[in-house]
Amino acid sequence: MKHLKSFLALLLALFTLLPMLVIGASASSAYQTYTYSIDGEALYSPDAYTAFRSVDYTAMGLSQNLSNPHDLVTDSDQKVYIADTGNNRVLVLSRYFDFEFEITTFVNENGNNDELKAPQGVFVTDENIWVCDTGKSRIVKFDKAGNFQCIIGEPESQLFESDSLYTPTAMAVDQYGRIYVVSPTTHEGIIVLGSSGEFIGFIGAQAVTISAWEILWRRFQTDEQKKLKQSFISTEYNNIALSSDGFVYATISSISEGTVQSAIRSKTKDGTYLPVKLLNPAGDEIMRRNGFWPPAGEIDFSNSNNPTAEYKGVSIVTDVAQGPEKTYTIIDSKRNKIYTYDFNGNLLFAFGDKGTVLGNISSIEAVAYQGTNLLVLDKGNNSIVVFTRTEYGDLLLKAIAAENSLDYTYAIECWKAVLQRNSNFDAAYVGIGNALYRGGKYAESLEYYRVAYDTENWSNSYKEVRKDWISKWFLLLIVIIIGVIVGVVKFFSYAAKVNKRVATNGQLHKTFGQELIYGFYVIFHPFDGFYDLKHEHRGSVRAATVFLGITVLTFFYQGIGQGYVLNPTRSYPTIFNQLISVLIPVFLFILANWCLTTLFEGEGSFKDIYVASCYSLIPIPLLVIPATIASNWVTTTEASIVTFIGTLSFIWVGLLLFCGTMVSHDYSLFKNFITILGTIVAMAVIVFIVLLFSMLLSKLVGFVTNIVTEIQYRV
Repeated sequence: MKHLKSFLALLLALFTLLPMLVIGASASSAYQTYTYSIDGEALYSPDAYTAFRSVDYTAMGLSQNLSNPHDLVTDSDQKVYIADTGNNRVLVLSRYFDFEFEITTFVNENGNNDELKAPQGVFVTDENIWVCDTGKSRIVKFDKAGNFQCIIGEPESQLFESDSLYTPTAMAVDQYGRIYVVSPTTHEGIIVLGSSGEFIGFIGAQAVTISAWEILWRRFQTDEQKKLKQSFISTEYNNIALSSDGFVYATISSISEGTVQSAIRSKTKDGTYLPVKLLNPAGDEIMRRNGFWPPAGEIDFSNSNNPTAEYKGVSIVTDVAQGPEKTYTIIDSKRNKIYTYDFNGNLLFAFGDKGTVLGNISSIEAVAYQGTNLLVLDKGNNSIVVFTRTEYGDLLLKAIAAENSLDYTYAIECWKAVLQRNSNFDAAYVGIGNALYRGGKYAESLEYYRVAYDTENWSNSYKEVRKDWISKWFLLLIVIIIGVIVGVVKFFSYAAKVNKRVATNGQLHKTFGQELIYGFYVIFHPFDGFYDLKHEHRGSVRAATVFLGITVLTFFYQGIGQGYVLNPTRSYPTIFNQLISVLIPVFLFILANWCLTTLFEGEGSFKDIYVASCYSLIPIPLLVIPATIASNWVTTTEASIVTFIGTLSFIWVGLLLFCGTMVSHDYSLFKNFITILGTIVAMAVIVFIVLLFSMLLSKLVGFVTNIVTEIQYRV
């Protein structure tokens, strides 16, 4: 009997779960929360917000469903305001989403009955409700009880274009009464009005991109043609929000996709061509972009996680809201995703997807904070999706709050607690590093920055560590530098004496050491050096091969010996890879040059070209090895010096190759220049022929293999 009851209970549970399994199978998968690493890898993390409920019109206590809602805001009492555009009204809900009242009709200042028409924006202060009455091109002000106050009509100014339209869709009012208005049909920027509606000016006019060809073509256009060229009109904003400091967050979604992609890939800190901006009252862009990637939503443009065509490309950012501790959230209407950043521009978390499972969104339209909740307006389902903050989200905010209050000891504790739940969160390592840095523990902070591949902050700490090290070992460092300089000068002086002695005594057979030392004469006296290298036999194949081998080892050492700033991921090449990367280009150049010069009266043999080419490689170990050693002591601002030294070595090698081929073949300057260009083309042709032959050979092998297999089956 006992076993029968257990069986019946199990059967009942299966029948109960079956409908849920069917529904789950037909619906989209639930969203995943993630961040991005410095190299663009998606790092999945615990949920900072979890879906709590979906509030539709019945849950609000409405008799009529929402219709094309456009905006959602909350006030200090956590009441909710919705611009229900299709129903020509603004809804006011309690903090628990119960209907309180609606604003749709009113008596205006002339005593006439009036009504809202397609309102798209709403903003709430402590005393008033401001409505963007988009259909009537005006702003209507009500008190918190919904009583009419005044109408602010279309502003008048000569700064507006003669044919411009005024269609307010979003607005904000700062603590001084300034009114900021977004009008998508106004290209001059965000409109700024006084508290009484008087026009003050524009802020934040968006720059436009003009190609070099367009700049040239405009020089030949008439004034009428220039006016008709709409592509040079400043791009308009689509939404704004006010920060706790009175600054204006603004979003823009009509910048060209290629321009936004370039700005994101370059990890720019300049917000000119990015879709989210923070403007001060003067219109200056002041947003911090100190994270791994600039705040712009999605950085995986190909969207490898969901490679459908509708999800490819940059994010379409349509709303922004400030959260606690100066964090802010933007939404991507293309992917129905939500991205939250701290004030410094670090991506804290991203989540969301399109679907029917609770937490997924059909068509995201607006976002707002309500205490510990995050509210999302889902226009597709005409509902509000309520996300509640999790323990993980609380820990993130505690860590940020500790940083903002300069309590670095507690910040370290909070960030470590975050890492216990999400060891892949690079921003937590950076947070600990920042706290240690500000506490004067520079050496300890280095390791945390290193884990997160944060070379910029690592450099700031390393400067302090290096400064302390230099102060302790200053005299020893000076002695080492002087010793190295004296050693280098002595060596080149010795090499010059050896080369001069060999040149004057008429020695026919040179020793191996003399052949190697002669290379240092060649790189400083290329014309005489290459002439004697060929006609006086001052060099040899064996010495040339040694220089080629040293070059391979130099690049291998560069790969494994570079400092953290130049190789933060600590990826190391193999000696085989370096061997291939050096030998193939060198022998391609030698072979192509020999083939070409044989046809054009070149006097150099294959051996002459090989020897001259290998001797030309001497500047690479001469400059790259010291630069690689120095790379272990530089910061990000100094890394360009190391890179320049490496570039200088390649330029030096190029000049030596040019001189070496000209002397070896006894060519004029112009003929040698043409030959070098022809050599480069010939190298490309040889590579093409080798690849083509390899493909044909693989096809032939496959064909023969198939025939043999077929014969075996038939026999």
